[in-house]
Amino acid sequence: MDRAGWTSAGISAARAAALFLGGFTAVNLAGGLLEANFDQTIWWVDLRPLPRGAGIALVAVAAAGLLAWALRPAASAWRCRATLGLVATLGLFAAWDAVSFWRLLAAGALASRFPVPLSLAVGGILAGIAWAVLRARGLPPPLRPGVLAGTLAALALGLPLAQMLCFGMTDYRRPADAIVVLGAAVRMDGTPSLALQDRVRTACALFHEGLAPRLLMSGGPGSGGHHEVDVMRALAIEEGIPPDAILLDPGGVNTGATAANLEEFAREEGWGKILAVSHFYHLPRIKMAVSRRGLRVFTVPAQETRVLAKLPYFLLREVAALWAYYLGPLAGLHAPRSGGPTTASPLLFL
Repeated sequence: MDRAGWTSAGISAARAAALFLGGFTAVNLAGGLLEANFDQTIWWVDLRPLPRGAGIALVAVAAAGLLAWALRPAASAWRCRATLGLVATLGLFAAWDAVSFWRLLAAGALASRFPVPLSLAVGGILAGIAWAVLRARGLPPPLRPGVLAGTLAALALGLPLAQMLCFGMTDYRRPADAIVVLGAAVRMDGTPSLALQDRVRTACALFHEGLAPRLLMSGGPGSGGHHEVDVMRALAIEEGIPPDAILLDPGGVNTGATAANLEEFAREEGWGKILAVSHFYHLPRIKMAVSRRGLRVFTVPAQETRVLAKLPYFLLREVAALWAYYLGPLAGLHAPRSGGPTTASPLLFL
């Protein structure tokens, strides 16, 4: 491919990135009008330093500006300058978020096994869009459908994976009112799987650290007639947790059900802040599902004894589940309460 070909491909990729970010942001704006706490714009840009009204206005302008350039890159001088100004503004927020993340790391306010903020990648994407805006002035090269489709697919796969690495591997532990542990497989003989052991033991360590006075075990039926929450409770007692400090949620048959039941526990028990423990790849979906219930939740990745043998499968499954949970409210899919019936798709049972 010659230089002109690479330029054409780069501009097509940048248009795909602008289309993805602009479309995702527009969906968040529309979803926020239909469903409380739907907006997940924070997945790619954190505008919380701004007053709420100014943040919403900038999000709306970002969605419109990115979509407009992606669909019609040929621009007049003023429109080119406006698009570059918008991209630069978003880039400044990405840089601010990266610096804030590293400051918190340095201060010991959080810990991470992957100390790279997602905002760095976002900044790189925005820089690519800025380059393409400049290169596409006047008469832009023809759009390359293959590059467009490939970039969109890569971003749809990459955004959830990046969330799992950047957010999921970050430990946000702090004092809270309760710790919720999400279940995992139980073997036929009633012994906990390694994944379940790691989750429960991490939660018990948080309890012994004095971060919360209660543990909530949330899970569903396991193999061989053994319920996950019963196995989790027994393991927690072995780890020195007083039985009266343990609550059980046997209706936590999936992440959505756990979030719904947790809302009820929080209301009945008066919990304001909650720590959630699971494997790193699961935590972005937990954060989204619980936050949509209006609860303040801080995630802690399980300390893993070893890397899970089926980790690639879990990661790919989680990509699909995360998008399903994100879009679920727009399709009228709601999580069950207390393990009751649901209209959700099979993906929401993950």
